Amino acid sequence: MKTYSQKPSEVTRQWYVVDAADERLGRLATTVARYLMGKHKPTYTPHIDGGDNIIVINAEKIATTGNKTLQKRYFKHSGYPGGITSKTLEQRLETDPVGVIEDAIRRMIPDNRLRPGRMLRLKVYSGADHPHEPQQPKALGVDDA
Repeated sequence: MKTYSQKPSEVTRQWYVVDAADERLGRLATTVARYLMGKHKPTYTPHIDGGDNIIVINAEKIATTGNKTLQKRYFKHSGYPGGITSKTLEQRLETDPVGVIEDAIRRMIPDNRLRPGRMLRLKVYSGADHPHEPQQPKALGVDDA
């Protein structure tokens, strides 16, 4: 019995839509990352990008547990001395709810040459509307994975 190795020409991609309203940020990110990498498929091959396309809607309605909205901080540095700035999760959700979800998912995908292509297949929208109806996406729940 030989080990099956998927080839790039054999990859078939599905479209899924995930409603982020009242979902926990970490649970949502792990589920979406799993589908972007293709780990839910029996044909998963680590060195082939065989994942699916994911649409996340209602990004501004994401939920967290405990006091994470006040205690979790996002840092960035300009590269200059004294150039570090930080924002709480609450501040970041007010200004950029899409970026919060994209960052959480990006950090759950391995940092290798496949990550940029996987992130291009992720579409996050702050409202309930999205322009991908012609692709006929299937509904995907966070607890389905």
